[in-house]
This record gives sequence, C-alpha cells and structure tokens, in this order.
Amino acid sequence: MAASHNISRRDFVKLTTAVVGSIIGAAVGLPAVGFLIDPALKAGGKDAWISVGKLADMLVGAPHPFSFTLTRVNGWERTATNYGGFVLRRSEDPQDILILSSRCTHLGCQVNWREDAQVYICPCHDAKFSMDGEVLGGPPPRPLDRFQEFQVDADGNLQIHVKGG
Repeated sequence: MAASHNISRRDFVKLTTAVVGSIIGAAVGLPAVGFLIDPALKAGGKDAWISVGKLADMLVGAPHPFSFTLTRVNGWERTATNYGGFVLRRSEDPQDILILSSRCTHLGCQVNWREDAQVYICPCHDAKFSMDGEVLGGPPPRPLDRFQEFQVDADGNLQIHVKGG
C-alpha cells in the first residue's frame, strides 16, 4: 500500500517561501556578518622599528631628545600613542647606548633635561632623575623606563623596537 502525499497549495506556498527566504537571508546575512566581525579578527598591534635619528648627530655624553607618534588600529578602535625619550651615547661604540623614556614613572608626566643641573626634571612633582635615569629625588617609585632593543641600520639611523599590543 502506497502512502499518498497530498500537500495543499497553502502549505506548498509556505514551504517555498520559507526555503527561498532562508536562501536569500543566508546570501545577504553571511557576508554582512563577516564584514562586521572581520576587524575584530585582525591582529591589533604589530611590533615596529622606529628611527629616532642619525647616530652621527648624537653627541657622546649628552642626552639627545626624540619623539614620535605611533598609530595602531585594533578592530574598530584607532589609537595614537606619543612616545618620547632621550638617547645617551656613553662612548663611540654604537652598542654602548642607553635609551630612556621621557615619561616620569610617578604619574607619566614628560621629563625635561636640564643641562645646567645635569638632571631630568619632572614638572609635575619636581622629581629628579640622573643622566642614567636613576631616581635622585621626589615621588617616582623606580628609575625611568628604558627602550631595551635598538639597532643601527646601514644608513647610520638609530632605530628602537616598540612592541605592539
């Protein structure tokens, strides 16, 4: 005995509308969802080598100031971070270099080099740091931060490594 499958016109239209609607919804919806979540899946921060000046222009024994702005895109967020610091060449050796951040370790204010006093001074709370970045006075909890990784390229430019994040 064969079973008869009778479907009414109304049920046929409902079923056809549901199937066609699902196909159209998937055709439009999947690319839209992909477009919306794609920025969140991309890597946010990348490491960068930033040139801070010609090594030949930096005098031995005198802090040489530098600054740069690094812009990062993380998903939908675009951030610009300002960096600054001082390069201190201790000798003619291109590896005998100390690179200090110019941000005070107390509250992040910008320190300035005072040639007459031979110290970095923070204008916010009168903190003082030695030429090597050690705390001489004031409220900072630790010495000035350092850029640890650097290199000199073939053209004589000093580059520092800034980690992404």
